Amino acid sequence: MKILGIIPARYASSRFPGKPLVDINGISMINRVYQQASKTSLLNKVVVATDDKRIYDEVISHGGAAVMTAENHRSGTERCHEVVEKLSASGENYDVAINIQGDEPFIEPSQIDRIAALFTNAEIKIATLVKEIKSDDELFSPNVVKVVLGKDKKALYFSRQPIPYLRGVEQNEWVKIIGFYKHIGIYAYRTEVLAEIVKLPVGKLEDAESLEQLRWLENDFSVYAEETDFESIAVDTPEDLRKIINILNSNKQV
Repeated sequence: MKILGIIPARYASSRFPGKPLVDINGISMINRVYQQASKTSLLNKVVVATDDKRIYDEVISHGGAAVMTAENHRSGTERCHEVVEKLSASGENYDVAINIQGDEPFIEPSQIDRIAALFTNAEIKIATLVKEIKSDDELFSPNVVKVVLGKDKKALYFSRQPIPYLRGVEQNEWVKIIGFYKHIGIYAYRTEVLAEIVKLPVGKLEDAESLEQLRWLENDFSVYAEETDFESIAVDTPEDLRKIINILNSNKQV
């Protein structure tokens, strides 16, 4: 089984334009993500997927692999599919593609391997990671995506609202009573399934919650969710960047 790691990276961002190229103690964010992903043991190749020549040149100039993609993709999933198609046309074929977030410069390589290893199970077509919620702030934040799992670890639903709802219980007691889970934004897909899901039209559920994975569930594609205890720090704003640099400097890391 051949597994491809893809790091989608766009220059445009409403909250932080150009963030893949920001300097983090001498190394650009996109190259930090690339370096971390390249430490995995189960990926056959890692490639950055970008629509911006500046990002492409940054990766290539440091010995990495990158593919130029179209500008009009609605999601990282669509960008990943274009990369798989382009590599296939050049004779490189992969069984599984892993969509690695391009704004997590300290992503843990073992997390990537963990999701890659799931595909030894032939029944798994799409997989992601989840982490137990420990605080009220996370549980009730619309920026934290929650997920409910079935007994077989398949996702039943994703929502920006706390799910399930605990009837008759004060909200400050919810996290003490039942296990709530947050979604960790890394996806893996069998490439033949990836080719199918990018053709799906946006459905009512996705439109309502602005969550791409609901399109898959609405069309009966199962999403397997593996639990993890680790969560990487994402850089969404300049303030996030300052926090990461402060952490690096306090730990005397480079």
